[in-house]
Amino acid sequence: MLNNNFIDRIKLLFRKDKELYVSLYDILGFYPHNIEYYKMALMHKSIARRNAKGKPVNNERLEFLGDAVLDAVVGDIVYKHFEGKREGFLTNTRSKLVQRETLGKLAHEMGLDKLILSAGHSSSHNSYMGGNAFEALVGAIYLDRGYGACMQFMQKRILKQLINIDKVAYKEVNFKSKLIEWGQKNKVSIDFKLLMQTKEDGGSPVFEYQAVIEGIECGKGKGYSKKESQQLASKETLQRLRREPQFVDAVFAAKANRTKMEEEPVLTVPNIEEKDFIVTKQLEEVAEQPVAENKLADNTRQKEVKQPDAEEFDLSDITAKPKEMSKEDIIAAAEAEAYKQE
Repeated sequence: MLNNNFIDRIKLLFRKDKELYVSLYDILGFYPHNIEYYKMALMHKSIARRNAKGKPVNNERLEFLGDAVLDAVVGDIVYKHFEGKREGFLTNTRSKLVQRETLGKLAHEMGLDKLILSAGHSSSHNSYMGGNAFEALVGAIYLDRGYGACMQFMQKRILKQLINIDKVAYKEVNFKSKLIEWGQKNKVSIDFKLLMQTKEDGGSPVFEYQAVIEGIECGKGKGYSKKESQQLASKETLQRLRREPQFVDAVFAAKANRTKMEEEPVLTVPNIEEKDFIVTKQLEEVAEQPVAENKLADNTRQKEVKQPDAEEFDLSDITAKPKEMSKEDIIAAAEAEAYKQE
């Protein structure tokens, strides 16, 4: 390696991109052979460059390759470093080392973020840009130098100088808390559904939970406690949210559909204005009015019967005893009777 670096340093005198070579040497510990791979790794998609065939030129393809290589290299290192540890422990440790947040911090500490070419975006304000560039850089190393160079880069430049693998391994990450925090920030509903609860041969309980976001079934987790199984389900869900843009789109589409349904009225609101009651009262008065008129007519008729005409039915001269007549009355009556006979 020393001889190769000496030869590469001599060649550097005749290189066009001397500054980039030197910067990459400070990061990698060796000089690139094919600088074009590394230029591509540092080119963010916001540049929007295209090749002669019209295809976009950016670091996304190298990022895909570097992600796979990084998983293999870190998995190899973790497997050999932690002898006798169970698969779950090894998987969690590898995940902590290769998660986007960790890679973004590494890119910043190494100065890689300063080399990224982007259109008006600062990598310091984009938590994914540095991590993506780190994965693309590993992809470039693999194409330029092979798997061995990737292993050497991670062991000597990363794990030996920048990361304490033991501290990372035993640091507990609360994936459920991170998922719920993400849900609250984006105002999406998150639940955990119990899929199965069984017991092993020794009697130890086993739980299997599934995370559900906006009604969409997400990651699953199986463990010896509810907490462990929900943590694993949350972790798998976070990985899907990070790596599957279509899954993210489906979640927010479901959220939009839910909020739209909540805003639409389910039933027509009844009218409670006072005029409704006034109309009803008027109708009731109209319905009762004929009854009142009939009562008035009956009362009038009763009064007519009880109070007859005074002139027609004057009975004041009727008495129980006949009235005694005087002599003058008798003579007058006789004369009147004689007068009628003439």
